Amino acid sequence: MSPPGNGKDVSVTSVTPAAAATADLSPASWAALLTPRLAWFAGVARHEHITQAARDLAVPQSTLSRAMARLEADLGVSLLARHGRAISLTPAGRSFARSVERALGEVERAAEAVRTDADPAAGKVAFGFLHTMGPETVPGLLRAFRVDHPRVRFALVQSYGEDMIERMRTGELDLCLTSPIPEALDLVTRRLDEQRLFLVVPADHRLAGRRRVRLAEAAEEPFVTLEPGYGLRRLTEALCERAGFRPRVAFEGEEPETLRGLVAAGLGVALLPPPTMPRPGVRDLTVTAPRAVREIGLAWMAGRPDTRPVADFKRFLLSRRGRLVGEPGLPAVRGEDDAR
Repeated sequence: MSPPGNGKDVSVTSVTPAAAATADLSPASWAALLTPRLAWFAGVARHEHITQAARDLAVPQSTLSRAMARLEADLGVSLLARHGRAISLTPAGRSFARSVERALGEVERAAEAVRTDADPAAGKVAFGFLHTMGPETVPGLLRAFRVDHPRVRFALVQSYGEDMIERMRTGELDLCLTSPIPEALDLVTRRLDEQRLFLVVPADHRLAGRRRVRLAEAAEEPFVTLEPGYGLRRLTEALCERAGFRPRVAFEGEEPETLRGLVAAGLGVALLPPPTMPRPGVRDLTVTAPRAVREIGLAWMAGRPDTRPVADFKRFLLSRRGRLVGEPGLPAVRGEDDAR
């Protein structure tokens, strides 16, 4: 479908940077027609629920429903599949939502940039980090950073690596602490630290009286792990493979402390970083072979300009290299601080 008022289809094979940065603002252009409704569509896409989106957007549900119907009519494409009161995104809707999120992210960054230019001591950093770093590591980092930057605000996202990388690509995040350290041409990464992983067993387990264990000694045990897609799941499988076996997964979860609860209930063993608080019913055993650690790194988008607060926080995090997680007794990080 051609934009309104345009009587021909246009095939674009290449766009110069200057052209890509300039939108058609004529009254009949797609930009002028759709922009007022894009934030509403993004809200609906995130929730896949009109009532919840209307509540968050502070607009009447009927107004939002009519706006979505008009958006689909203008595009000539079904973006939402309706199932009674429930809705879901169509394949076209998911594709459109990703592009809309990127566009809105650019608007958000532009607004933050001009605000920061006016007052470089203030501004917002959108920062992602692993769930296991939420209880202690990240609060400690933020407290230390805000001693010298008390007016900087933070939007915090706890998630797993692949999700945070995608959120950076759409502009939702500026920086993230993740593991394993990703390798992609559009990313810049720095290795900051490493964290020991322990074999966690029930308190009444046959190995519970030990302090150290070879991972191969758990080859016949059922494992509880994070779901596929999580970095710790991939690392668990890789370490077990190095120990000469494939783990028999009995239960999968989304959060490490839940896995500790499953271990305490006698449902399996797990490879996990140290807990923030001691958990009754389990024992954490040091793995002597293979060396069981996970690398933790900082990632950001290559070529994306930083606002002043993002640049300051990035420098602060890089200065914590080798002492990020603060686990006593673990050797400092080795190797060069190179972009990957």
